[in-house]
Amino acid sequence: MIKKIVAFVSVLLVLTACSVNQNNESDKLHAIFADYWEFTLEQYPLFATSQGDQRFNDRLTDYSPAAIETRIAKELEILQELQQIDDTQLNEQDKINLEVFKRLRENDAAENRFKAYLLPITSRSGFHVSFPQIPDRVPFKTAKDYRDYVARLNAFGRYTDQHIELLRRGLKEAISLAHVVIEGVEKSLEPHIVADAQASLLFVPFKNFPDRIPESEQEQLRQQGSDAIIDIVVPAYRRFLKFMLDEYIPETRKTIAASDLPDGKKFYEHRVRLYTSLNKSPKEVHETGIAEVNRIKKEMEQVIKDVGFQGEFKEFVHFLRTGRRFYVNKSDQLMKEVAYVLKKMDGELPRLFKTLPRMSYGIKPVPDFIAPKTTTAYYSRPAGDGTRAGFYYVNTYDLSSRPLYEIEALSLHEAVPGHHLQIARQQELDNLPLFRRFAGFTAFVEGWALYAERLGLECGFYEDPYSNFGRLTYEMWRACRLVVDTGIHYFGWSRQRAIDFMADRTALTLLNITNEVDRYIAWPGQALAYKTGELKIRELRKRAEQKLGIAFDIRDFHDRLLENGALPLDLLEQQINIWIGEESTR
Repeated sequence: MIKKIVAFVSVLLVLTACSVNQNNESDKLHAIFADYWEFTLEQYPLFATSQGDQRFNDRLTDYSPAAIETRIAKELEILQELQQIDDTQLNEQDKINLEVFKRLRENDAAENRFKAYLLPITSRSGFHVSFPQIPDRVPFKTAKDYRDYVARLNAFGRYTDQHIELLRRGLKEAISLAHVVIEGVEKSLEPHIVADAQASLLFVPFKNFPDRIPESEQEQLRQQGSDAIIDIVVPAYRRFLKFMLDEYIPETRKTIAASDLPDGKKFYEHRVRLYTSLNKSPKEVHETGIAEVNRIKKEMEQVIKDVGFQGEFKEFVHFLRTGRRFYVNKSDQLMKEVAYVLKKMDGELPRLFKTLPRMSYGIKPVPDFIAPKTTTAYYSRPAGDGTRAGFYYVNTYDLSSRPLYEIEALSLHEAVPGHHLQIARQQELDNLPLFRRFAGFTAFVEGWALYAERLGLECGFYEDPYSNFGRLTYEMWRACRLVVDTGIHYFGWSRQRAIDFMADRTALTLLNITNEVDRYIAWPGQALAYKTGELKIRELRKRAEQKLGIAFDIRDFHDRLLENGALPLDLLEQQINIWIGEESTR
């Protein structure tokens, strides 16, 4: 009996020791997470504000050389700390946390090695585009909120000058944007060079104050805001415009491929891995794209046949691009069409999902000052503290380039069941560390949104054959990206060849195609995420349907896909395989 007691106690001690070791390793890991999260909030104050952390509301990110070096060093320090974690002592969830966090840090470290920070703007994004949109993304409830906002306005001069120095350094090191995509940048800058502060988008918060702020203080804040806009912001935009026109644009590279940058081939190979989250080569991605283009083309040709159109593919596309029946004349008509589609989908979501996000979403037009160079639409995530909804921005510029047959696919992608549903739900996953709730992998995020377009087939959308052709042209668009992005950046394609390739295979308008190609040139690799992610999700669904047969439940499948947030695709596959195994034994 004594021997049994001793044996029991020994086993108990071993189990206790294992539990203590496991807790120690888990505590160490989560301490690293917390340390890096705090560092991120301090380094990126606007991000902190978007998460509901008000401590840094009066600041902008420091882009001085010293600050950049600090961030580079922090990434390397964190990676070294992660090497000290014994993952055998972690539970399954923390093993996923560790792997996700490690990959995010490795991705950032690789970006730093290639000096991607010397390209802080693209043809459609950057500090000069995001800053005028700050009023939509920060709180204005108290006098302190306004004082913090004024402090940010006053910091914009330094902020601008630091970006100028980064771009200037990029020129010296032969790391610049392609000349062709940055031409016309003045259109996004000139609207902010105003003589009257009240004409600035940045003045909008001063037009209406909360009642709790006394009128005398309102007037004081209004004057401070006006002074900051006229004395700091406008001169900064003027300096940046002069720098771009006189110094940067004339010296930008005349080539378009990322492979033409220093160590460019390796840089693009890294970007392929970064945006697909898989160990794929540019050649593999290119060939996958060609196969998908050929497959989708056959489906598109079948639709043309089904509607009884007398003519070839190019003639049908011309018919769609020029037929007035497919376009509206007023921007509010386009917004109403979008709203109708989304309201219809809202009612169908319970058929596809057991768990829906609590956060709502809205629709807005793309701001006028960026609309001409911006693609069809984009999504802006909700505030982390629940004080601002997610928004789907619809481009209402040049309505002759915004066909109605694209609206269903576009709206399902950007709002529900696409970006809003996935991102808002991820932010509400309280069981995950904060970095996983507010970060992720583009291949999952964009792959999900493209997969979401197809879900419309399962709940009453695309009944109009032209709308279904629009869905197919959107899928073709993403398949073309695999070919065009790799073609431009790795295989020597010209800009015109890329435009022609897409124009010959999609029903997108030429304005959209041109803006898209310029986006790929300015943002190497990002466009590969959509089709890569969607193909993986469809592959996993097909596997689950085949393995589980009549036991397959689409709502359970979607819940399992989304319950871990945005994962790299190989980790996603592991999790779905585990789920299939669990479901098959029930």
